[in-house]
Amino acid sequence: MNPKADIISSPPSNEVFSSLLKKYVNDAGFVDYKGFISEKDVFEEYLDSLISTSPDGSWSKNEQIAYWINVYNAFTIKLIIDHYPLKSIKDIGPYIQIPRVNTPWQKKFIQIANKTYNLDKIEHNILRSKFNDPRIHFALVCASISCPKLRSEAYEADKLDKQLNEQGRFFLANQNKNIIEADKLKLSKYFTWYKADFTQDGSLIDYLNQFAPIKINRDADIEYLEYNWGLNEQ
Repeated sequence: MNPKADIISSPPSNEVFSSLLKKYVNDAGFVDYKGFISEKDVFEEYLDSLISTSPDGSWSKNEQIAYWINVYNAFTIKLIIDHYPLKSIKDIGPYIQIPRVNTPWQKKFIQIANKTYNLDKIEHNILRSKFNDPRIHFALVCASISCPKLRSEAYEADKLDKQLNEQGRFFLANQNKNIIEADKLKLSKYFTWYKADFTQDGSLIDYLNQFAPIKINRDADIEYLEYNWGLNEQ
């Protein structure tokens, strides 16, 4: 990658990323990381287009959200293939859960328009704090089995709402990630980790009912599933 590339102020094309995702991500959202490695030069050309871009006030909200989601997902793939083979993203370390330091998400390896970012900053300081759309949690994929599925296409501003709504429905319908019954829920830990995001305008069940495969009763019992940090590899 070329961190000194000229800075561009318009959204980059995601055609190359979508092409790679179609090749190397299956219907369940699992990734052929060896496939990405086999086309690493092509992939890094796309990463170059991201790092030489500077989102600014001329971009629409959807252009900014789509851009940062693609940055997060693409650079997570880069992080994995740079350390491949491994069994979990948490093998990239040293990993210390509490306090949350020296984790893969704290690693400062993303340089965009002469600023350096880590995955946590993109997720929490940009996407969550600036845009405040809980559906973003259904789109960010941290290379783990319990994450939402990685789409086989990049996120695009002109269809972002459709893509995010689909991600919510996919996530809640996948019984490996959430088990939904009218009176009993076994939910991803996303819904306890980020509960404040999902309950800004009502109860958690109110939010879930926007995407759930069946109608959930308001007094349904809620449990949380163990999170599987195993690599989301085919």
